[in-house]
Amino acid sequence: MTPRGGRFGAGRPVLTVLAALGLLAGAGLAGAPPAEALRAGAAGVAPGVTYREFDLPAAHGTAHAHLLTVDLRNPRVRVGLLHPGAVAARARVSLMADLRGAVAGVNGDFFNITETQHPGVAATGASVGPAIADGRALKAAVPDGQRFGPALPPGTTVEDVFGVGVDRRARLDRLTLDGSVRTPTARLPLGGLNQYALPVGSVGAFTQAWGGASRVRATCGTDTDRAAPCSTDTHEVTVRGGRVVSVSDAPGSGRVAPGTTVLLGREEGARRLRALDVGDPVRVRHRLVPAVSRVPYRLAVGGYPVLAGGRPLPGLDDTASAVRTAVGTADGGRRLLLLALDGAPEYRAGLTVAELAAALRELGAVDGFSLDGGGSSTLVARAPGASAVSVLNHPAGGAERPVPNGIGVFSTG
Repeated sequence: MTPRGGRFGAGRPVLTVLAALGLLAGAGLAGAPPAEALRAGAAGVAPGVTYREFDLPAAHGTAHAHLLTVDLRNPRVRVGLLHPGAVAARARVSLMADLRGAVAGVNGDFFNITETQHPGVAATGASVGPAIADGRALKAAVPDGQRFGPALPPGTTVEDVFGVGVDRRARLDRLTLDGSVRTPTARLPLGGLNQYALPVGSVGAFTQAWGGASRVRATCGTDTDRAAPCSTDTHEVTVRGGRVVSVSDAPGSGRVAPGTTVLLGREEGARRLRALDVGDPVRVRHRLVPAVSRVPYRLAVGGYPVLAGGRPLPGLDDTASAVRTAVGTADGGRRLLLLALDGAPEYRAGLTVAELAAALRELGAVDGFSLDGGGSSTLVARAPGASAVSVLNHPAGGAERPVPNGIGVFSTG
């Protein structure tokens, strides 16, 4: 396929390496390092999974793209969320892929990378949007004003996700937290689940999935201002076995034990939690509710949509270029396009968001979703016969950046 016309110039060839079917072959590749073997040409990574790289002419110079095509119609192939075992933790994509046995993958959502506005408060590393792994809800989305990353396109929110259902079809959707805390005297709405930022006046729940990071950051900023001071009106309640086992006026840290939920309130939420005493019965309920799909999700990861129904979303930025990662869907959600740009100096200008949407469309995607970019953009794959994945693009920072999650590709072939 050679995309032509549109934003990339009429008649100008874009793909410099063409797709090839089947596994790598040829005596010339014998003994080649895994990454070089895959880069030697468009290659089969596993049954139903292929890799290729190509140039994309763009307004600010040539970008170089790395593309994984995943055929979910192949029963040997599946995709899942890569994560380091805790929401508030980060790891390299290559390490997460190898530990999970993935044959390929890309980085995922934007995340709480720094806390320069709050002295003494450590960044959690937790992702911005909702996350589901192996059908289990790990976290919900932070308030829109608390996100890290570029400005969202008009009409999109931090609740937007790319997901794959138990029916093995990929979709773009929106996941909203539905939860409550039932006490002897009241029913409190739940405003957060394993989030690095809670809505003002709310109560959030932290479970074993959160990890050991401090929960102080969850009380900093406001719904519209990430840099606003941390709240001084907080209260924390630990629930185990359906009863309150401890209370505290300060957010805590350390791992949450299995079967335990820590409830953290700020402002009005703190006031409501102060009505609870040790021994009181408490029931916590939470789930992520999709706006579109009636099929449960096996995988969901945050970011923002750029292409819907074959059309770029209106209002996409067409001025700021960057190294980017994205996922596209085609063939009714049965085929995935996992795209990561190269961060080598000669390609670092990258693409604008509008150019990214156009590139996904010309590659055959019907829907497209932007993931984290810049120094986070990473694409890994394992050459047939290799024992570990290799990083196939050049991360913009010169080395892999630890990230909170990613999309992993798995094969039983």
